[in-house]
Amino acid sequence: MRVVFMGTPEFSVPVLDALIAAGHEVICVYCQPPRPAGRGKKDRPTPVQARADALGLRVRHPVTLRSAGAQADFADLQADVAVVVAYGLILPQPVLDAPAHGCLNIHASLLPRWRGAAPIHRAIMAGDARTGICVMRMEAGLDTGPVLTRAEIEIAPDETTGTLHDRLSALGAERIVDALARLGDLTPEPQPEDGVSYASKIDKSEARIDWSRPASEVDRQIRGLSPHPGAWTETGGARIRILGSTIAEGTGAPGEVLEADGALRVACGTGAIDLLRLQRAGKAAQDWQTFLRGWPIAPGTLL
Repeated sequence: MRVVFMGTPEFSVPVLDALIAAGHEVICVYCQPPRPAGRGKKDRPTPVQARADALGLRVRHPVTLRSAGAQADFADLQADVAVVVAYGLILPQPVLDAPAHGCLNIHASLLPRWRGAAPIHRAIMAGDARTGICVMRMEAGLDTGPVLTRAEIEIAPDETTGTLHDRLSALGAERIVDALARLGDLTPEPQPEDGVSYASKIDKSEARIDWSRPASEVDRQIRGLSPHPGAWTETGGARIRILGSTIAEGTGAPGEVLEADGALRVACGTGAIDLLRLQRAGKAAQDWQTFLRGWPIAPGTLL
């Protein structure tokens, strides 16, 4: 099929590769414009643009698709279908209507649960046991379109957003290739009205750890925000990002370091957690033993 691919972050790259491997003709790639990054603040292409450039594909990165010119340029591609995954721009109705078979979106949740910007983070932070991928036909609403196909996976007890991101990206690539192969035979199923929830964008204020909360909630916060933006706490006047944890037994004042030998254990409002992976500003992430060799934290310290 003649495919327009629309995506921006690393999550989208395996989908682009899968479309190429399946023999589809990717006639154009749409992604967000390059942004200043790094110490020199030079414009850096997005992961999708970097991959598309390496594949020799045509790339466009309009600031908006609301202008008549941008919509005409899109329609002139005469695509059979557009595949959209974490693109980052609203698609106006003329864009949705332009491809012969419409625009198909790969969404990283079991719709209608976790519509919106941060479904992977929210699923872990909420303690969901399962999540998955939905391929839906896009319409004007936010992730409201009918679902063509879905696949479920379990969320492991030690799952982080980083590990779940990679699993769902691979699953999304698999499901869209299957959906395109069976497009004429798939029946779009409207989403039920019950069970709708919204995965709002992660706010910076959510990253600071409140040790007075139960251990289960703190553990989910840490895993749900790992690796980005990273849940954090403070000790010795420094901000420390916590990137891995597990629930443990122990009692003490909220934020009290109970142990720093056989484990780096911290008391919560109820229960405790072991910190597994930590990072200081400007340093690489480290396992807890390596971290403590460079930044000792004594039992009794309050985080």
